[in-house]
Amino acid sequence: MNRYLLIACLICLPFWLHAQHQSVDSPHRAVYFEIGGSGLIYTFNYDVRFDPTRLDSWGIKVGAGGYWINDRGFFSVPLEVNRLFGNGPHYFEMGAGITFLAFRSNRYLWTCDESGCTSSLQHDRTEIVLPINGSPNAMGTLNFGYRRIPIGGGMSWKINLTPLYNQNGFWPLFAGAGIGYVF
Repeated sequence: MNRYLLIACLICLPFWLHAQHQSVDSPHRAVYFEIGGSGLIYTFNYDVRFDPTRLDSWGIKVGAGGYWINDRGFFSVPLEVNRLFGNGPHYFEMGAGITFLAFRSNRYLWTCDESGCTSSLQHDRTEIVLPINGSPNAMGTLNFGYRRIPIGGGMSWKINLTPLYNQNGFWPLFAGAGIGYVF
């Protein structure tokens, strides 16, 4: 897991440093809360455009989310390169990325035959849309959706279709929605 987190930080560092040196009045950064989408359950995200003078340009999103209940937990870090197309407050969003994830699960596998049923505890498998074998792991994501960004910044919202894929398959109909602030 540490290796994946280090890779994600190294990828994001140049973009974050570049954004710190910009002093442009155009709103090109966003923070938002997303349910579903590339974070799988929920995430808090930071999104920045590479060209701070244009919203309809390439950008990067990084987030974090998860839960811990009793002896079970899940943590995800989505990393996505995306592009906005449009004008005014209405934008089409398209992107691709990878979601790094770690979990602890107490999943029971039941097997039954004519003599009865037995269960065995599996600590290294969970299912969130697709089966995930082993922790830490990663899942690929695509992103197609609508993002509303007010002219001059402010409250923003989005809704997306987020196809997911990993070594166990492809799920084309996963979706997400988010609300946040553009500045």
